[in-house]
Amino acid sequence: MAAGTELTATEYINHHLSFFQKGVGGTSFWTVNVDTLVMTLVAGVLAFGFMWLVTRRATAGVPSKRQAFVELSIGWVHEQFKDLYHGPSKLVAPIGLTTFVLVVMLNAMDWLPIDFMALIYRKVFHLDHWRNTPTADVNTTFALALSVFGLMIFYSIKVKGLGGWLHELISTPFGLKPLWASPLLLCANLLFQVVEYVSKPLSHSLRLFGNMYASEIIFLLLGMWAATGVVGAFWGGVFHVGWAIFHLLIVPLQAYIFMMLTVVYIAMAHEQH
Repeated sequence: MAAGTELTATEYINHHLSFFQKGVGGTSFWTVNVDTLVMTLVAGVLAFGFMWLVTRRATAGVPSKRQAFVELSIGWVHEQFKDLYHGPSKLVAPIGLTTFVLVVMLNAMDWLPIDFMALIYRKVFHLDHWRNTPTADVNTTFALALSVFGLMIFYSIKVKGLGGWLHELISTPFGLKPLWASPLLLCANLLFQVVEYVSKPLSHSLRLFGNMYASEIIFLLLGMWAATGVVGAFWGGVFHVGWAIFHLLIVPLQAYIFMMLTVVYIAMAHEQH
């Protein structure tokens, strides 16, 4: 956005929703959203760097406030998993905690003031397009959901064996008897299993993306009030603060839902049919 250039409402929104992209290999066939990757890396370093520093300074005596916060967070995650997961793996709770912390930090990037950050990106880094919130990029949410999907397949094969998992694909939910109807039942079972497997990463990713993308749009619409004059700027600021406060609930809530679905899907992978 060039200095002194006034944008229409559509141009303003499109500008802030444009990614900073680079073509892989100098072509446009495969592009990478550089801003999404960088902001994800920043969020991950901040979140897990903080937890790493706390664990490095952990003591057996009276814990500091930071140590108490991390210990309470870990304990809370374990409590959430007790009624959902009863499998033998000890990695599921750390996976859930990692997922929750990472998604919270990725969502929290939406609190950065859009126009102020755009000014910094343009003046300091000479970047005309840069988006703050990685989870408002469907590529990020799909990557997270596909990672969970991979874990679900891994635990299914680990618990049931490759043969048991393949047998479940062709025999659930209708079975394979009577024998004369086995080919038809096999096709029906496989169709239902494919629909179930495809729907999980789709719903898992699009739920998070839809909420964060809608939140970003609302921040942009409220920011546009500033262009309507002093009164508009005042009420836009009031509603912007109100939505930011409400966003204090949305950010951890969406991370909590994503975490719980992760554990539910992994727990379902341990079930025998």
